[in-house]
Amino acid sequence: MELEVRHLRVLCAIADTGSVRKAARQLGMTQPSLTTQLRRIESALGGQLFSRERTGSRPTPLGRTVLCRARPLVAEMNTLVAETQAAVVRAAGPHLRIGGTASRAMAGWVSRVHARLPDADTTIRVDVSANALLQMVALNQLDVAFVHEVEGAPLRIPDGLERRVLVAREPQFIALHAHHPAARQSVVPLSDVAGDRWMVDPSVDGEWDGVQRALRASGFTPRVAYGDYLTAADMVAAGEAVAPCQPTSQPRHGMAIRPLRGDPIAVELFMASRALPEGTAGEVGTAEVDALYADLVAAYREAAAAATTYRQWLARNNRPLLYVDEDELSRTAGCA
Repeated sequence: MELEVRHLRVLCAIADTGSVRKAARQLGMTQPSLTTQLRRIESALGGQLFSRERTGSRPTPLGRTVLCRARPLVAEMNTLVAETQAAVVRAAGPHLRIGGTASRAMAGWVSRVHARLPDADTTIRVDVSANALLQMVALNQLDVAFVHEVEGAPLRIPDGLERRVLVAREPQFIALHAHHPAARQSVVPLSDVAGDRWMVDPSVDGEWDGVQRALRASGFTPRVAYGDYLTAADMVAAGEAVAPCQPTSQPRHGMAIRPLRGDPIAVELFMASRALPEGTAGEVGTAEVDALYADLVAAYREAAAAATTYRQWLARNNRPLLYVDEDELSRTAGCA
């Protein structure tokens, strides 16, 4: 087998994410197929490149040597692809590339962009991995991305990105069965759900870390089931699990959403973009990024106000809907 750039991408992804499972998610592959490909690469090179540990995968000394050579090659290829794509976009006319982790605000955000720029084409990328989206912004595959960072589990933010903070600390609520004893309360103590099985998506950067940290700080050893957020909703509605959720979430039939007492699990919400001067060839400039941020703020306020449980929590805690710099917002709104 001859090594190709795609094989080098595999090695870099495993090293960057620290896990074959996370790398497979980032690359859009299944874990078994990525494991098979890694074995073929190691066979072609004649040695083990990663040591498989309980906490993930770490480069061996040989792996570190290969990665030192692979990273510049992958970076050069990424630059080639990004510059070529930018040239195609310039030739095709106005085009915005927007990314985000799943959020109730996404539809409203894109709707506002379309209303403001009716002749612009848009590409929308939703991914549960904030780290993957940030990497796409850094590689000029996205213009902006709206992501969340779990408290205590920092994201890997590439060099050259700017972040506009939408909410500095937003609590994560709990989704539970409508007839769960804790659902009778308007605010749920963590101890009342600590013994339940917690459903988390291992592809959501930092989610399981945040849940474990909160439960262990309260003296509990969590039980966990792994699955995507659609499976989690089914499990919660069936009474098989509880799950952390965004406060803007809307409950489905058989489900209740409640805040946790003391807000033990929280995230920061921000929009990321590349740091670029106005008028950079083939790039979305500062004025448009500012306008996109203003659109996002308006969309998130709308989504938060529509969520009854979150709206009640905000009123009960005497909190404004969003913690944003109103002076900055007024300036960016003027750019729209």
